[in-house]
This record gives sequence, C-alpha cells and structure tokens, in this order.
Amino acid sequence: MDLELRHLKIVRAVAEAGSVTKAATQLGLAQPSLTAQLKRIERTLGGALFERDRNGARPTPLGQLVLTRARVLLPAVRELQEEAVRFANSYEGIPGFRIGATHGPILGGLVERLTAAHPNTPVSTSTSWSARELTSLVSAGRLDFALIGTCGDTPPPSAEAMIWSVVGTDPVFALLSERHPLAGEKELELASLADEGWAVAPGDGCFADCFAGACARAGFVPKTVYETDVATCLHLAKVGKAAVLCQATFELTAGLVMIPLVGAPLRWRHLLGWHSDSLAARAARAIAHHARDAHDDAIRRSAPYAEWLVRNPHFGTVP
Repeated sequence: MDLELRHLKIVRAVAEAGSVTKAATQLGLAQPSLTAQLKRIERTLGGALFERDRNGARPTPLGQLVLTRARVLLPAVRELQEEAVRFANSYEGIPGFRIGATHGPILGGLVERLTAAHPNTPVSTSTSWSARELTSLVSAGRLDFALIGTCGDTPPPSAEAMIWSVVGTDPVFALLSERHPLAGEKELELASLADEGWAVAPGDGCFADCFAGACARAGFVPKTVYETDVATCLHLAKVGKAAVLCQATFELTAGLVMIPLVGAPLRWRHLLGWHSDSLAARAARAIAHHARDAHDDAIRRSAPYAEWLVRNPHFGTVP
C-alpha cells in the first residue's frame, strides 16, 4: 500500500485525540474501521506508530517522526490547494478578454462589471447576428467568450471543446403600439394577434421555426413577417404595422407597450460559451457570475418582466 495524505491525517488525528476511539468519532468513522486502517498504515511504514493501552494512544519514536513530517506536509498541501484554486479563478496571466455577443441584454452589464472589478484587464467586444459565427471565432481562438441565445431547449452550435453555461431563460413578449386596441391587456393569447404583421430581428438559429410552430398551435399562420434590424422593428410597432417579438428584458421606449404571452409559448436561453483549452477558461466561472449579475439587473430594469417573474419563478437568471 502506498502512503497517502489521508493516512497522515489519520495519524495526526489519533495523536491529537489521544486515542483511537476519540479519533474515530472526530473523523466520522467506526472505531474498528479506523483501527484496521491504522494497522495497514503501520505495516506500510514498517512499525508501530502508537503505544495503545486502556489510557489511550501515545506516539512511538517512529510515530513522532511521522507526525513531525505530517505537520509540515499537510498544511503545505492545503496551502497548495488553496493557491491553485485562487490561481485557477484569477485573471493572472490573462492579457485581456475578447467577448462576442449576439443582440441581447447582457453584454453591456458584463463589460461594466469586468472593467470595474479589473480595471487593468483590457476588454474588447464584437457583435454578430450569427451564433454559429461567434462560436467558430471562439473555437478558433479569435474570441475568448461568446454570449449567444437559443430558442427553448435548442442546443448551441456544436464545436470541438466548447463549454456552455446557461445564464438565464427569458420568455418572449410582444411589443405593440400604445395606441393598439390590445395595449391595455395584462396578458395576451398568441391567437389574439393572428391578424397582425410581425417584426423580428435576424439570427441563424431556429427561432423562426419555433415561432411558426407556436402560431400553428395557436391556430393561425403569420400573414407577414418582417426580418429586419431592431430600429426598424420598433418603428413598425410604433406605427401599428407590426407586433414585435422581444426578449422580456427589453427596455421600453416611448410609444410602445410590452405584454406577456399567455403560457410563454416562446422562450429564449442566454448562454455563455468558451473553449475548454483556452487561457481565458481559467476565469470562466467569474465571467459567468458577472454575466448572471448583468442578466439579473436587466430583469430589474424591466418592470413588466419583474412583475411577471413573481408568478413564473422557473424563468429568470440561473442561481
């Protein structure tokens, strides 16, 4: 049997407790089990480590030697573990963070947090409508992290050695002109908007298919769908030419109302991705934490969503 750190911990526990019975209680072991382990340790080390009688256990000269070494080795290993964890979760040696994102509510808050918490670590950003493009850039080492969205439970784009962490899941709401006949409703059945034109921002995921499926389940086929930039979507909604599908974290602008859809027929997952072998992966846990805080803030800024979330707590930021 090779000597292991746990064996040294047993020897130390017996010496500090003064008896095998007390040491077994402290270690959460049965006394016969600890006795058997101690005997195997003594055979490995070539002799008795304790003199045991009804008064307890006292170290032998060999036991004193082992204890002297154990009292040096065990704290040193603990310090090594703590230092390794700190290093693995620090930004030491990372020259900066290159973050790519599709349109979403998280990037601004993430940059705000990173630059405030680590002012000497450069942060750069890039945006794309394509989650596949951003994933490829991370996989190729041209970006460190990608913030993307997927419809419902659809998996993110596949790429070798990519790791994905869910930041949060939001319902998709409808944006309407404040002059729309349904603008005063608290919630809307998707079917109640069957006669509307629709405006959506572009993307390379399956959202169009998910939307078509939700409409089919509601009993209609969308008459007109405008795929265009966000500014044009908002303009079409304000002038009453389209209902706009939006993430529930959308910050309302004048002339518009945001209304939940009954049953949340459409969902949007926010994901943070990184390459497992990259240098920046050491900080992935911290980056994900900042991203979730940014998502939480976006929810608080959206009064309709924050109110809706009280009744639907299974949505929102991942704890």
